[in-house]
Amino acid sequence: MIGRGQRVIGAATHYVENQPPWRRDVDEFALNTPLVGAVEALGAPWARDELHEVGALVGSDGFQRDAVLANTHAPVAWPHDRWGFRLDEVEYDPSYHRILGAAVAHGAHTSAWADPRPGAGVARAATFMLFAQVEPGHACPVSMTHAAVASLQEAPWVADEWMPRLLSREYEPRLLPNEEKRSALIGMAMTEKQGGSDVRAGTTVGVHMGGHTYQITGHKWFCSAPMSDGFLVLAHTRRGGDEEGLTCLFVPRLLPRGMRNVFRIQKLKDKLGNRSNASAEIELDGTVGFLVGEPGRGVPAIIEMVQRTRLDCVLGSAAGMRQSVAEAVWHARGRAAFGAKLVDQPAMTSVLADLALESEAAMLTGLRLAQLFEDQASDRDVALRRLATPVSKYWVTKRGPQHAYEALECLGGNGYTESFPLARRYREQPVMAIWEGSGNVIALDVLRALTKDADSADAFADELATTSGASDVLDRHIERTFELLGSMAAASDPQSQARRVSEALALAFQASLMLRHAPSLDAETFIAARLGDDRGAQYGVLPVGADAASIVSRH
Repeated sequence: MIGRGQRVIGAATHYVENQPPWRRDVDEFALNTPLVGAVEALGAPWARDELHEVGALVGSDGFQRDAVLANTHAPVAWPHDRWGFRLDEVEYDPSYHRILGAAVAHGAHTSAWADPRPGAGVARAATFMLFAQVEPGHACPVSMTHAAVASLQEAPWVADEWMPRLLSREYEPRLLPNEEKRSALIGMAMTEKQGGSDVRAGTTVGVHMGGHTYQITGHKWFCSAPMSDGFLVLAHTRRGGDEEGLTCLFVPRLLPRGMRNVFRIQKLKDKLGNRSNASAEIELDGTVGFLVGEPGRGVPAIIEMVQRTRLDCVLGSAAGMRQSVAEAVWHARGRAAFGAKLVDQPAMTSVLADLALESEAAMLTGLRLAQLFEDQASDRDVALRRLATPVSKYWVTKRGPQHAYEALECLGGNGYTESFPLARRYREQPVMAIWEGSGNVIALDVLRALTKDADSADAFADELATTSGASDVLDRHIERTFELLGSMAAASDPQSQARRVSEALALAFQASLMLRHAPSLDAETFIAARLGDDRGAQYGVLPVGADAASIVSRH
Protein backbone atom coordinates (compact mmCIF):
# COMPACT_ATOMS: atom_id res chain seq x y z
CA MET A 1 0.00 0.00 0.00
CA ILE A 2 1.31 3.42 -0.94
CA GLY A 3 1.55 5.90 1.92
CA ARG A 4 0.50 9.54 1.71
CA GLY A 5 3.17 11.69 0.12
CA GLN A 6 5.04 8.74 -1.35
CA ARG A 7 6.09 9.05 -4.97
CA VAL A 8 5.25 6.36 -7.49
CA ILE A 9 7.95 5.97 -10.09
CA GLY A 10 6.42 6.24 -13.54
CA ALA A 11 3.04 7.44 -12.28
CA ALA A 12 3.49 10.90 -13.79
CA THR A 13 5.70 12.43 -16.42
CA HIS A 14 7.25 14.86 -13.97
CA TYR A 15 6.81 16.77 -10.74
CA VAL A 16 7.23 20.54 -10.52
CA GLU A 17 9.61 21.18 -7.66
CA ASN A 18 12.03 23.87 -6.57
CA GLN A 19 10.04 26.70 -8.11
CA PRO A 20 8.81 29.77 -6.21
CA PRO A 21 5.05 30.29 -5.93
CA TRP A 22 3.30 32.78 -8.16
CA ARG A 23 3.95 36.35 -7.07
CA ARG A 24 0.36 37.55 -7.07
CA ASP A 25 -2.36 38.91 -4.79
CA VAL A 26 0.15 40.99 -2.85
CA ASP A 27 0.10 44.61 -1.66
CA GLU A 28 2.89 46.14 -3.74
CA PHE A 29 2.94 49.24 -1.55
CA ALA A 30 3.18 47.36 1.76
CA LEU A 31 5.96 45.13 0.42
CA ASN A 32 7.99 48.13 -0.72
CA THR A 33 9.38 49.20 2.64
CA PRO A 34 11.60 51.96 1.22
CA LEU A 35 8.64 53.53 -0.61
CA VAL A 36 6.44 53.41 2.49
CA GLY A 37 9.12 55.22 4.47
CA ALA A 38 9.81 57.79 1.76
CA VAL A 39 6.13 58.71 1.37
CA GLU A 40 6.03 59.34 5.11
CA ALA A 41 9.28 61.32 5.21
CA LEU A 42 8.54 63.47 2.16
CA GLY A 43 5.21 64.79 3.30
CA ALA A 44 2.40 62.45 2.26
CA PRO A 45 1.57 60.19 5.24
CA TRP A 46 -2.09 61.05 4.69
CA ALA A 47 -1.99 59.06 1.42
CA ARG A 48 -1.13 55.71 3.04
CA ASP A 49 -4.62 54.19 2.93
CA GLU A 50 -5.18 54.88 -0.76
CA LEU A 51 -1.65 53.77 -1.61
CA HIS A 52 -2.32 50.45 0.14
CA GLU A 53 -5.51 50.18 -1.92
CA VAL A 54 -3.54 50.84 -5.11
CA GLY A 55 -0.82 48.43 -4.01
CA ALA A 56 -3.35 45.63 -3.52
CA LEU A 57 -4.99 46.42 -6.86
CA VAL A 58 -1.82 46.36 -8.96
CA GLY A 59 -0.57 43.31 -7.07
CA SER A 60 -3.76 41.37 -7.73
CA ASP A 61 -3.88 38.41 -10.07
CA GLY A 62 -6.48 40.19 -12.24
CA PHE A 63 -4.41 43.32 -12.76
CA GLN A 64 -1.29 41.32 -13.54
CA ARG A 65 -3.27 39.30 -16.06
CA ASP A 66 -4.50 42.50 -17.68
CA ALA A 67 -0.89 43.71 -17.93
CA VAL A 68 -0.01 40.57 -19.88
CA LEU A 69 -3.04 40.85 -22.16
CA ALA A 70 -2.52 44.54 -22.89
CA ASN A 71 1.01 43.82 -24.10
CA THR A 72 0.15 40.59 -25.91
CA HIS A 73 -2.72 42.10 -27.89
CA ALA A 74 -1.14 45.27 -29.27
CA PRO A 75 -3.24 48.24 -30.44
CA VAL A 76 -4.57 48.20 -33.98
CA ALA A 77 -5.06 51.27 -36.19
CA TRP A 78 -8.24 51.69 -38.23
CA PRO A 79 -7.58 54.59 -40.64
CA HIS A 80 -10.81 53.92 -42.61
CA ASP A 81 -14.13 52.27 -41.95
CA ARG A 82 -15.53 49.47 -44.13
CA TRP A 83 -16.91 51.93 -46.70
CA GLY A 84 -13.65 53.86 -47.07
CA PHE A 85 -14.57 56.89 -44.98
CA ARG A 86 -11.84 58.25 -42.69
CA LEU A 87 -12.13 56.76 -39.23
CA ASP A 88 -8.67 57.39 -37.72
CA GLU A 89 -9.14 55.40 -34.56
CA VAL A 90 -7.01 52.98 -32.58
CA GLU A 91 -8.49 49.86 -31.04
CA TYR A 92 -7.01 48.65 -27.77
CA ASP A 93 -7.53 45.40 -25.92
CA PRO A 94 -10.17 45.79 -23.17
CA SER A 95 -7.46 45.01 -20.61
CA TYR A 96 -5.70 48.27 -21.50
CA HIS A 97 -8.85 50.26 -20.83
CA ARG A 98 -9.30 48.54 -17.47
CA ILE A 99 -5.73 49.43 -16.47
CA LEU A 100 -5.96 53.02 -17.69
CA GLY A 101 -9.37 53.46 -16.08
CA ALA A 102 -8.02 52.27 -12.72
CA ALA A 103 -5.02 54.61 -12.90
CA VAL A 104 -7.26 57.58 -13.65
CA ALA A 105 -9.73 56.60 -10.92
CA HIS A 106 -6.90 56.70 -8.37
CA GLY A 107 -5.56 60.03 -9.60
CA ALA A 108 -2.28 58.82 -11.10
CA HIS A 109 -2.70 61.56 -13.70
CA THR A 110 -3.80 64.85 -12.15
CA SER A 111 -4.52 64.34 -8.44
CA ALA A 112 -1.71 66.73 -7.46
CA TRP A 113 -3.37 69.48 -9.54
CA ALA A 114 -6.90 68.70 -8.35
CA ASP A 115 -5.99 68.73 -4.65
CA PRO A 116 -2.76 70.75 -4.27
CA ARG A 117 -2.09 70.21 -0.57
CA PRO A 118 1.36 69.55 0.92
CA GLY A 119 2.56 66.13 -0.17
CA ALA A 120 0.18 65.96 -3.13
CA GLY A 121 3.02 65.64 -5.66
CA VAL A 122 4.66 62.89 -3.62
CA ALA A 123 1.39 60.97 -3.27
CA ARG A 124 0.66 61.27 -6.98
CA ALA A 125 4.20 60.15 -7.82
CA ALA A 126 3.90 57.09 -5.58
CA THR A 127 0.56 56.21 -7.17
CA PHE A 128 2.03 56.63 -10.64
CA MET A 129 4.97 54.37 -9.78
CA LEU A 130 2.77 51.61 -8.36
CA PHE A 131 0.71 51.44 -11.55
CA ALA A 132 3.76 51.73 -13.83
CA GLN A 133 5.55 49.01 -11.87
CA VAL A 134 3.18 46.38 -13.25
CA GLU A 135 2.06 47.88 -16.59
CA PRO A 136 4.15 50.77 -17.92
CA GLY A 137 2.56 51.40 -21.34
CA HIS A 138 -0.58 53.10 -20.03
CA ALA A 139 1.60 55.53 -18.08
CA CYS A 140 2.26 57.50 -21.28
CA PRO A 141 -1.16 59.21 -21.55
CA VAL A 142 -1.35 59.41 -17.75
CA SER A 143 1.95 61.30 -17.66
CA MET A 144 1.15 63.60 -20.57
CA THR A 145 -2.21 64.55 -19.07
CA HIS A 146 -0.51 65.39 -15.77
CA ALA A 147 2.12 67.48 -17.55
CA ALA A 148 -0.25 69.22 -19.98
CA VAL A 149 -2.05 71.01 -17.16
CA ALA A 150 1.03 73.20 -16.67
CA SER A 151 0.91 74.41 -20.28
CA LEU A 152 -2.85 74.71 -20.69
CA GLN A 153 -3.09 76.95 -17.65
CA GLU A 154 -1.48 79.58 -19.87
CA ALA A 155 -4.42 79.40 -22.29
CA PRO A 156 -7.64 80.20 -20.39
CA TRP A 157 -9.60 80.08 -23.66
CA VAL A 158 -8.76 76.36 -23.67
CA ALA A 159 -8.44 75.70 -19.94
CA ASP A 160 -11.89 77.02 -18.99
CA GLU A 161 -13.52 74.24 -20.99
CA TRP A 162 -10.95 71.48 -20.74
CA MET A 163 -9.45 71.71 -17.25
CA PRO A 164 -12.42 70.14 -15.41
CA ARG A 165 -12.14 67.15 -17.75
CA LEU A 166 -8.42 66.78 -17.17
CA LEU A 167 -8.91 66.82 -13.40
CA SER A 168 -11.73 64.29 -13.54
CA ARG A 169 -11.23 60.76 -12.21
CA GLU A 170 -13.65 59.28 -14.70
CA TYR A 171 -12.38 57.44 -17.74
CA GLU A 172 -14.24 57.38 -21.04
CA PRO A 173 -12.35 55.77 -23.93
CA ARG A 174 -14.90 56.64 -26.62
CA LEU A 175 -14.66 59.70 -28.87
CA LEU A 176 -17.80 61.43 -27.67
CA PRO A 177 -18.84 65.01 -28.47
CA ASN A 178 -17.10 67.40 -26.11
CA GLU A 179 -20.48 68.51 -24.81
CA GLU A 180 -21.13 64.96 -23.56
CA LYS A 181 -17.71 63.93 -22.31
CA ARG A 182 -16.81 64.68 -18.71
CA SER A 183 -13.18 63.55 -18.75
CA ALA A 184 -10.20 63.83 -21.07
CA LEU A 185 -6.66 62.62 -21.63
CA ILE A 186 -3.98 64.62 -23.43
CA GLY A 187 -1.26 63.48 -25.84
CA MET A 188 1.62 65.12 -27.65
CA ALA A 189 2.71 65.37 -31.28
CA MET A 190 6.00 67.24 -31.39
CA THR A 191 8.50 65.09 -33.30
CA GLU A 192 8.93 65.32 -37.07
CA LYS A 193 11.09 63.43 -39.54
CA GLN A 194 13.16 66.54 -40.12
CA GLY A 195 14.05 67.35 -36.56
CA GLY A 196 13.57 64.89 -33.73
CA SER A 197 14.76 66.70 -30.61
CA ASP A 198 15.47 69.78 -32.74
CA VAL A 199 11.85 70.90 -32.75
CA ARG A 200 12.67 74.13 -34.60
CA ALA A 201 13.61 72.06 -37.65
CA GLY A 202 10.00 70.91 -38.08
CA THR A 203 7.99 72.01 -41.11
CA THR A 204 4.44 71.93 -39.75
CA VAL A 205 2.70 75.23 -40.45
CA GLY A 206 -0.19 76.95 -38.68
CA VAL A 207 -2.11 79.79 -40.37
CA HIS A 208 -4.02 82.22 -38.19
CA MET A 209 -7.77 82.07 -38.77
CA GLY A 210 -8.91 84.64 -36.22
CA GLY A 211 -8.98 84.92 -32.45
CA HIS A 212 -6.93 82.10 -30.95
CA THR A 213 -7.59 79.71 -33.83
CA TYR A 214 -5.10 78.36 -36.37
CA GLN A 215 -5.35 75.94 -39.27
CA ILE A 216 -2.49 73.43 -39.23
CA THR A 217 -0.82 71.46 -42.00
CA GLY A 218 2.03 69.02 -41.42
CA HIS A 219 3.22 65.54 -40.56
CA LYS A 220 4.18 64.32 -37.10
CA TRP A 221 6.54 61.36 -36.93
CA PHE A 222 5.70 60.38 -33.33
CA CYS A 223 2.31 61.08 -31.85
CA SER A 224 2.01 59.59 -28.39
CA ALA A 225 -1.31 58.00 -27.36
CA PRO A 226 -3.23 58.95 -30.55
CA MET A 227 -6.65 58.15 -29.06
CA SER A 228 -6.30 60.96 -26.53
CA ASP A 229 -8.92 63.69 -26.54
CA GLY A 230 -6.52 66.51 -27.31
CA PHE A 231 -2.88 67.11 -28.22
CA LEU A 232 -0.21 69.71 -27.84
CA VAL A 233 1.64 70.28 -31.10
CA LEU A 234 4.30 72.68 -32.35
CA ALA A 235 3.98 74.56 -35.63
CA HIS A 236 5.58 77.54 -37.36
CA THR A 237 2.70 79.99 -37.40
CA ARG A 238 1.77 82.84 -39.71
CA ARG A 239 -0.57 85.75 -39.13
CA GLY A 240 -1.46 87.64 -42.29
CA GLY A 241 1.79 87.87 -44.19
CA ASP A 242 3.98 87.77 -41.06
CA GLU A 243 5.92 84.83 -39.68
CA GLU A 244 5.28 84.45 -35.94
CA GLY A 245 7.76 81.67 -35.23
CA LEU A 246 7.43 78.32 -33.48
CA THR A 247 4.13 78.24 -31.61
CA CYS A 248 2.41 75.77 -29.30
CA LEU A 249 -1.13 74.80 -30.33
CA PHE A 250 -3.82 72.65 -28.75
CA VAL A 251 -5.52 70.24 -31.18
CA PRO A 252 -8.78 68.61 -30.03
CA ARG A 253 -9.80 65.33 -31.65
CA LEU A 254 -13.39 66.56 -31.88
CA LEU A 255 -14.75 69.98 -32.69
CA PRO A 256 -18.10 71.35 -31.44
CA ARG A 257 -21.17 69.13 -31.91
CA GLY A 258 -19.07 66.03 -32.45
CA MET A 259 -17.45 67.07 -35.74
CA ARG A 260 -14.13 65.24 -36.21
CA ASN A 261 -11.04 67.38 -36.50
CA VAL A 262 -8.64 66.36 -39.28
CA PHE A 263 -6.29 63.94 -37.52
CA ARG A 264 -5.18 61.25 -39.93
CA ILE A 265 -3.54 58.21 -38.38
CA GLN A 266 -1.17 56.93 -41.05
CA LYS A 267 0.33 54.00 -39.18
CA LEU A 268 1.31 52.79 -35.73
CA LYS A 269 4.94 52.42 -34.78
CA ASP A 270 6.27 48.90 -34.28
CA LYS A 271 8.25 49.56 -31.10
CA LEU A 272 10.81 47.64 -29.10
CA GLY A 273 8.71 48.01 -25.95
CA ASN A 274 5.81 50.11 -24.66
CA ARG A 275 3.65 47.84 -26.79
CA SER A 276 0.35 48.25 -24.96
CA ASN A 277 0.45 51.97 -25.77
CA ALA A 278 0.07 53.17 -29.35
CA SER A 279 2.43 55.64 -30.99
CA ALA A 280 1.44 56.88 -34.42
CA GLU A 281 2.49 58.81 -37.47
CA ILE A 282 -0.21 61.39 -38.16
CA GLU A 283 -1.09 63.93 -40.85
CA LEU A 284 -2.61 67.32 -40.05
CA ASP A 285 -4.30 68.85 -43.08
CA GLY A 286 -6.37 71.94 -42.37
CA THR A 287 -6.59 70.79 -38.76
CA VAL A 288 -8.00 73.26 -36.24
CA GLY A 289 -5.78 74.19 -33.32
CA PHE A 290 -5.88 76.80 -30.56
CA LEU A 291 -3.06 78.98 -29.33
CA VAL A 292 -1.28 78.01 -26.09
CA GLY A 293 0.86 80.75 -24.60
CA GLU A 294 2.07 83.46 -26.95
CA PRO A 295 2.61 83.27 -30.73
CA GLY A 296 6.21 82.43 -31.56
CA ARG A 297 6.88 81.31 -27.99
CA GLY A 298 6.18 77.62 -28.44
CA VAL A 299 9.18 76.29 -26.55
CA PRO A 300 8.56 78.38 -23.40
CA ALA A 301 4.89 77.34 -23.58
CA ILE A 302 5.74 73.65 -23.34
CA ILE A 303 8.86 73.79 -21.16
CA GLU A 304 6.99 73.16 -17.90
CA MET A 305 5.16 70.28 -19.55
CA VAL A 306 8.48 68.85 -20.69
CA GLN A 307 9.94 69.18 -17.20
CA ARG A 308 7.02 67.21 -15.77
CA THR A 309 7.19 64.46 -18.36
CA ARG A 310 10.91 64.20 -17.63
CA LEU A 311 9.99 63.82 -13.97
CA ASP A 312 7.74 60.94 -14.97
CA CYS A 313 10.56 59.37 -16.97
CA VAL A 314 12.48 59.20 -13.69
CA LEU A 315 9.44 57.81 -11.89
CA GLY A 316 8.81 55.28 -14.66
CA SER A 317 12.41 54.07 -14.56
CA ALA A 318 12.25 53.79 -10.77
CA ALA A 319 9.00 51.83 -11.05
CA GLY A 320 10.68 49.43 -13.45
CA MET A 321 13.62 49.00 -11.10
CA ARG A 322 11.23 48.16 -8.28
CA GLN A 323 9.51 45.50 -10.39
CA SER A 324 12.90 44.05 -11.29
CA VAL A 325 14.02 43.89 -7.66
CA ALA A 326 10.71 42.48 -6.45
CA GLU A 327 10.70 39.70 -9.03
CA ALA A 328 14.38 38.84 -8.58
CA VAL A 329 14.20 38.67 -4.78
CA TRP A 330 10.96 36.66 -4.91
CA HIS A 331 12.59 34.13 -7.22
CA ALA A 332 15.79 33.91 -5.17
CA ARG A 333 13.83 33.26 -1.98
CA GLY A 334 11.81 30.48 -3.58
CA ARG A 335 14.48 28.55 -5.46
CA ALA A 336 17.44 26.50 -4.26
CA ALA A 337 20.64 25.50 -6.02
CA PHE A 338 23.73 23.67 -4.83
CA GLY A 339 22.17 22.96 -1.47
CA ALA A 340 20.91 26.41 -0.45
CA LYS A 341 18.34 29.03 -1.33
CA LEU A 342 19.63 31.40 -3.98
CA VAL A 343 19.00 34.41 -1.73
CA ASP A 344 21.38 32.95 0.88
CA GLN A 345 24.28 32.43 -1.52
CA PRO A 346 26.73 35.34 -1.15
CA ALA A 347 27.27 36.01 -4.85
CA MET A 348 23.51 36.24 -5.49
CA THR A 349 22.90 38.18 -2.26
CA SER A 350 25.38 40.83 -3.39
CA VAL A 351 23.68 41.22 -6.76
CA LEU A 352 20.22 41.49 -5.19
CA ALA A 353 21.43 44.01 -2.62
CA ASP A 354 23.08 46.17 -5.26
CA LEU A 355 19.94 46.11 -7.43
CA ALA A 356 17.89 47.05 -4.38
CA LEU A 357 20.14 50.00 -3.56
CA GLU A 358 19.87 51.29 -7.13
CA SER A 359 16.08 50.97 -6.97
CA GLU A 360 15.83 52.84 -3.69
CA ALA A 361 18.09 55.66 -4.85
CA ALA A 362 16.02 56.06 -8.03
CA MET A 363 12.78 56.07 -6.07
CA LEU A 364 14.02 58.70 -3.63
CA THR A 365 15.23 60.81 -6.53
CA GLY A 366 11.81 60.65 -8.18
CA LEU A 367 9.87 61.49 -5.02
CA ARG A 368 12.19 64.38 -4.14
CA LEU A 369 11.72 65.80 -7.64
CA ALA A 370 7.96 65.38 -7.32
CA GLN A 371 8.09 67.32 -4.05
CA LEU A 372 9.86 70.17 -5.85
CA PHE A 373 6.97 70.42 -8.33
CA GLU A 374 4.28 70.78 -5.69
CA ASP A 375 2.05 73.82 -5.56
CA GLN A 376 3.71 75.06 -2.37
CA ALA A 377 7.24 74.88 -3.82
CA SER A 378 9.45 77.83 -2.90
CA ASP A 379 11.46 79.89 -5.35
CA ARG A 380 14.50 77.88 -4.24
CA ASP A 381 12.64 74.64 -5.00
CA VAL A 382 11.75 75.90 -8.46
CA ALA A 383 15.38 76.81 -9.10
CA LEU A 384 16.53 73.41 -7.84
CA ARG A 385 14.14 71.47 -10.04
CA ARG A 386 15.34 73.29 -13.15
CA LEU A 387 18.72 71.59 -12.75
CA ALA A 388 17.83 68.50 -10.71
CA THR A 389 15.23 67.32 -13.24
CA PRO A 390 17.53 66.96 -16.27
CA VAL A 391 20.36 65.70 -14.04
CA SER A 392 18.11 62.94 -12.67
CA LYS A 393 16.44 62.18 -15.98
CA TYR A 394 19.84 61.67 -17.58
CA TRP A 395 21.20 59.29 -14.96
CA VAL A 396 18.26 57.30 -13.64
CA THR A 397 16.87 56.45 -17.06
CA LYS A 398 20.34 55.43 -18.26
CA ARG A 399 20.61 52.98 -15.36
CA GLY A 400 17.27 51.33 -16.13
CA PRO A 401 18.09 48.91 -18.98
CA GLN A 402 21.19 47.38 -17.38
CA HIS A 403 19.35 47.11 -14.07
CA ALA A 404 16.52 45.22 -15.76
CA TYR A 405 18.97 42.91 -17.50
CA GLU A 406 20.80 42.04 -14.27
CA ALA A 407 17.52 41.29 -12.52
CA LEU A 408 16.37 39.21 -15.48
CA GLU A 409 19.55 37.14 -15.20
CA CYS A 410 18.70 36.37 -11.57
CA LEU A 411 15.77 34.31 -12.90
CA GLY A 412 18.00 32.39 -15.28
CA GLY A 413 16.29 30.99 -18.35
CA ASN A 414 12.84 31.86 -16.99
CA GLY A 415 13.78 35.52 -17.01
CA TYR A 416 14.48 35.36 -20.72
CA THR A 417 10.97 34.15 -21.55
CA GLU A 418 7.88 36.25 -22.11
CA SER A 419 6.03 34.17 -19.48
CA PHE A 420 7.79 36.22 -16.83
CA PRO A 421 7.54 40.03 -16.64
CA LEU A 422 11.22 40.94 -16.73
CA ALA A 423 11.68 40.29 -20.44
CA ARG A 424 8.95 42.86 -21.04
CA ARG A 425 10.57 45.21 -18.53
CA TYR A 426 13.95 44.88 -20.23
CA ARG A 427 12.37 46.01 -23.51
CA GLU A 428 10.49 48.79 -21.74
CA GLN A 429 13.25 50.58 -19.84
CA PRO A 430 15.07 52.21 -22.82
CA VAL A 431 12.05 54.34 -23.75
CA MET A 432 12.43 56.43 -20.59
CA ALA A 433 15.94 57.40 -21.67
CA ILE A 434 14.86 58.25 -25.22
CA TRP A 435 11.52 59.99 -24.63
CA GLU A 436 11.66 63.73 -23.89
CA GLY A 437 15.30 63.99 -24.89
CA SER A 438 17.90 61.25 -25.23
CA GLY A 439 21.21 61.29 -23.36
CA ASN A 440 23.10 64.01 -25.19
CA VAL A 441 20.08 66.32 -25.35
CA ILE A 442 19.53 66.02 -21.60
CA ALA A 443 23.23 66.40 -20.77
CA LEU A 444 23.32 69.60 -22.83
CA ASP A 445 20.27 70.85 -20.91
CA VAL A 446 22.23 70.25 -17.71
CA LEU A 447 25.10 72.24 -19.15
CA ARG A 448 22.73 75.02 -20.20
CA ALA A 449 21.22 75.24 -16.71
CA LEU A 450 24.65 75.37 -15.09
CA THR A 451 25.95 78.15 -17.36
CA LYS A 452 22.82 80.27 -17.73
CA ASP A 453 20.96 79.81 -14.45
CA ALA A 454 23.08 80.67 -11.44
CA ASP A 455 20.12 80.24 -9.07
CA SER A 456 19.74 76.60 -10.12
CA ALA A 457 23.41 75.83 -9.53
CA ASP A 458 23.29 77.57 -6.13
CA ALA A 459 20.12 75.70 -5.15
CA PHE A 460 21.70 72.38 -6.12
CA ALA A 461 24.77 73.19 -4.02
CA ASP A 462 22.50 74.04 -1.09
CA GLU A 463 20.71 70.71 -1.48
CA LEU A 464 23.99 68.80 -1.31
CA ALA A 465 25.16 70.88 1.64
CA THR A 466 22.35 69.43 3.80
CA THR A 467 24.44 66.27 4.25
CA SER A 468 27.88 67.87 4.35
CA GLY A 469 30.10 66.05 6.82
CA ALA A 470 27.97 62.90 6.91
CA SER A 471 30.20 60.99 4.51
CA ASP A 472 33.84 61.67 3.71
CA VAL A 473 33.49 59.75 0.43
CA LEU A 474 30.56 61.88 -0.68
CA ASP A 475 32.21 65.11 0.46
CA ARG A 476 35.27 64.34 -1.65
CA HIS A 477 33.10 63.47 -4.64
CA ILE A 478 31.20 66.77 -4.35
CA GLU A 479 34.48 68.67 -4.07
CA ARG A 480 35.80 67.00 -7.22
CA THR A 481 32.51 67.68 -9.01
CA PHE A 482 32.65 71.40 -8.32
CA GLU A 483 36.29 71.48 -9.37
CA LEU A 484 35.20 69.87 -12.63
CA LEU A 485 32.51 72.52 -13.05
CA GLY A 486 35.09 75.24 -12.58
CA SER A 487 37.49 73.81 -15.13
CA MET A 488 34.68 73.11 -17.58
CA ALA A 489 33.55 76.73 -17.49
CA ALA A 490 36.94 77.76 -18.84
CA ALA A 491 37.19 74.96 -21.40
CA SER A 492 36.88 75.55 -25.13
CA ASP A 493 34.63 72.52 -25.58
CA PRO A 494 32.49 72.19 -22.43
CA GLN A 495 29.99 69.98 -24.29
CA SER A 496 32.50 67.15 -24.29
CA GLN A 497 32.24 67.04 -20.47
CA ALA A 498 28.44 67.37 -20.30
CA ARG A 499 27.84 63.68 -19.63
CA ARG A 500 30.58 63.46 -17.02
CA VAL A 501 29.16 66.43 -15.14
CA SER A 502 25.59 65.11 -15.35
CA GLU A 503 26.66 61.75 -13.95
CA ALA A 504 28.68 63.32 -11.13
CA LEU A 505 25.84 65.63 -10.09
CA ALA A 506 23.28 62.82 -10.25
CA LEU A 507 25.33 60.51 -8.03
CA ALA A 508 25.89 63.31 -5.54
CA PHE A 509 22.15 64.03 -5.47
CA GLN A 510 21.27 60.35 -4.98
CA ALA A 511 23.91 59.80 -2.32
CA SER A 512 22.69 62.83 -0.37
CA LEU A 513 19.11 61.57 -0.54
CA MET A 514 20.15 58.12 0.63
CA LEU A 515 21.94 59.65 3.64
CA ARG A 516 18.79 61.57 4.55
CA HIS A 517 16.15 58.92 4.01
CA ALA A 518 17.65 55.41 3.92
CA PRO A 519 19.10 53.42 6.84
CA SER A 520 22.76 54.17 7.40
CA LEU A 521 23.79 50.68 6.24
CA ASP A 522 22.05 51.16 2.89
CA ALA A 523 23.27 54.71 2.42
CA GLU A 524 26.90 53.96 3.27
CA THR A 525 26.95 50.85 1.10
CA PHE A 526 25.42 52.75 -1.82
CA ILE A 527 28.00 55.53 -1.52
CA ALA A 528 30.92 53.14 -1.25
CA ALA A 529 29.66 51.05 -4.19
CA ARG A 530 29.10 54.08 -6.44
CA LEU A 531 31.78 56.55 -5.33
CA GLY A 532 34.34 54.59 -3.29
CA ASP A 533 37.86 53.78 -4.38
CA ASP A 534 37.06 50.07 -4.82
CA ARG A 535 33.78 50.50 -6.66
CA GLY A 536 33.01 48.02 -9.43
CA ALA A 537 31.68 48.45 -12.94
CA GLN A 538 28.92 45.82 -12.63
CA TYR A 539 26.04 45.21 -10.25
CA GLY A 540 26.95 42.93 -7.38
CA VAL A 541 30.41 44.40 -6.72
CA LEU A 542 29.85 45.66 -3.18
CA PRO A 543 32.47 46.85 -0.69
CA VAL A 544 34.20 44.11 1.27
CA GLY A 545 32.22 43.34 4.41
CA ALA A 546 28.95 44.87 3.22
CA ASP A 547 25.91 43.34 4.95
CA ALA A 548 24.10 42.44 1.74
CA ALA A 549 21.63 40.10 3.46
CA SER A 550 20.25 42.88 5.68
CA ILE A 551 19.82 45.15 2.66
CA VAL A 552 17.94 42.46 0.74
CA SER A 553 15.66 41.66 3.67
CA ARG A 554 14.44 45.27 3.77
CA HIS A 555 13.39 45.05 0.12
